Amino acid sequence: MSTSAAPSPFATAAARAQHVARGVAETHPFFVARAEGSRVWDTEGREYLDFIGGIGVLNTGHRHPKVVAAAKAQLDRLMHTCFQVASYDPYVELAARLNGLVAGGPNKTLLLSTGVEATENAVKIARGYTGRPAVIAFNGAFHGRTLMGLTMTASSTGYKQNFGPFAPEIYHTPFPYEYRGITSADALAALQQLFDTRVTPAQVAAIIIEPQLGEGGFVPAPAEFMRELRRLTTAHGIVLIIDEIQTGFGRTAKMWAYDHYGIEPDLVTMAKSLGGGLPLSAVVGKAAIMDGPAAGGLGGTYAGNPVACAAALAVLDVFRDEQVLEQAARQAATTATALAALQSAHPQVGDVRGLGAMKAIEIVTPPTKAPDAASAQKIVDLARSRGLLLLKSGTGKNVIRLLPPLTTPPDELARGLDILAGACREVLA
Repeated sequence: MSTSAAPSPFATAAARAQHVARGVAETHPFFVARAEGSRVWDTEGREYLDFIGGIGVLNTGHRHPKVVAAAKAQLDRLMHTCFQVASYDPYVELAARLNGLVAGGPNKTLLLSTGVEATENAVKIARGYTGRPAVIAFNGAFHGRTLMGLTMTASSTGYKQNFGPFAPEIYHTPFPYEYRGITSADALAALQQLFDTRVTPAQVAAIIIEPQLGEGGFVPAPAEFMRELRRLTTAHGIVLIIDEIQTGFGRTAKMWAYDHYGIEPDLVTMAKSLGGGLPLSAVVGKAAIMDGPAAGGLGGTYAGNPVACAAALAVLDVFRDEQVLEQAARQAATTATALAALQSAHPQVGDVRGLGAMKAIEIVTPPTKAPDAASAQKIVDLARSRGLLLLKSGTGKNVIRLLPPLTTPPDELARGLDILAGACREVLA
């Protein structure tokens, strides 16, 4: 499919290099001209199946018509006032609906613009509620790129570079990664050692965790670990923050990844697919904790923008009306079967993992299991040349993650998985 308009003079590699800071990475070297559903077209008219989805932003697909219509209708009414200046009902309606989607309650919601705003404000809320300073995060975590977010992030030194000094009173402990020999028992013992040697539980405001690592390699936390973490945080009065920014809104075939563990969070951070492509994030949690900060302590000029709120309400309608969670469960089963076949065929596919439709393969050199980033990159590049967009992750940059829209038609999902299988056959032969 070609586009009718001539490409912009700024849609070139030379213009990007001239005008954009070099610190902004580029995964795929082309410019997108148009997107629809699970497909995108570049400025030269080439079509691709998008198994990245804006890094998990587009669970309901590119430009879902109900989301687009809701955003357009809101544009005709109101674009901005700043919610702290004058309230508007889409913010309050969305807060009410999110409150009802999160376990426990009664809940309250704070709307923001970006994922890292959600994680930082969750820390502020936990500190405001407990009066304690310390926060514990996990190795492999990604919680954003601002100073506090980077301090909690521990998935790649490339994110941190020479940007310090970082925020104080942030501690890290191992995440259970059984393929790499770190069991739940190991991770819990390390957490106890942290309590014994560096920071007491009485000093800890919050523990923040991704129930499945995102940038850290799509590693799901074992159920026994999450349940014991919930028990420990409750016993010590520590706020448990579940970071569902990438795992949320059906990605794991449940609305929230914590639903797989039968636990209740204290606070949940969410973003990405909430706005259906528009920037929007939230912190949702127990009302008593959310009300820890006094008036004036929370907010943001663009936080909870009315157009983004309208889009988010439409996203929630799509989940309900189009049974998106059921679509995610079917996608998860199809993907699991296809990736298991890859693992059987290629010893270099060392691990297949992930909750629901949040799946990944880890490419290694057998029998040592050494990360093979070069082969993973070759697979990604070959798949792109055949019309499939993929994305790597993991501390060794050797994990290929799959994030197609949950609404991807079965035939397009099958075609994308076939392209991945063909790329693996050629690269790993």
